[in-house]
Amino acid sequence: MKKQQTGFTLIELAIVLVIIGLLLGGVLKGQDLINSAKAKNMIADFKNVQIFIYSYQDRYRALPGDDAGVANHVTGGTAAKGANVGNGVINGEWDSTDTGDESTLFWQHVRLAGLATGSTIVGSPNYYPRNSEGGRLGVQSVSGFEEIANMKGTYVVCSQNISGRLAKQIDINLDDGDTSTGSVRAVLGEDNNAVVIANIVDGSAYTVCMSF
Repeated sequence: MKKQQTGFTLIELAIVLVIIGLLLGGVLKGQDLINSAKAKNMIADFKNVQIFIYSYQDRYRALPGDDAGVANHVTGGTAAKGANVGNGVINGEWDSTDTGDESTLFWQHVRLAGLATGSTIVGSPNYYPRNSEGGRLGVQSVSGFEEIANMKGTYVVCSQNISGRLAKQIDINLDDGDTSTGSVRAVLGEDNNAVVIANIVDGSAYTVCMSF
């Protein structure tokens, strides 16, 4: 009596390999779509900050965060501390957690003005804005910005924890495609006068800043 052989035929193996290939292709395509959506959200973050500033200025003739008369402009608005409030400069570091800094209060002012959504309770856990990767987003005036040397413009927006792949997409869409030059630049870390990076590594995380 002959033993019956079991196993896959060549046709069955070929079908399995085709299915595996289709699944892998779908996963990779899905990941590309996810990355593209994240990049678009981050690009919108950079553009929206410009809209917040110019819309607030147009409405109240003052800068959000630097508005000395904010209590008269929006209900519940808190004016920043210090003698430089109202001088036309958004003082304080973009990632400051000091609740009296203009760069921190910027978000309360634009939210109370109805220009942005989010908590208006300064310093609360959900107060500080985050990008789609969970990194901190913030703004300040270029005149007090020391993290990247020689940035041109009046204001600078920065966003943390951005992967190299997304950083390159952001620069291509908003600037010259070179993350070491122009108005959009990327750095590793957050030290003052950090070295901007030209050769971005896809898997590394960067802080991306845009001046305008």
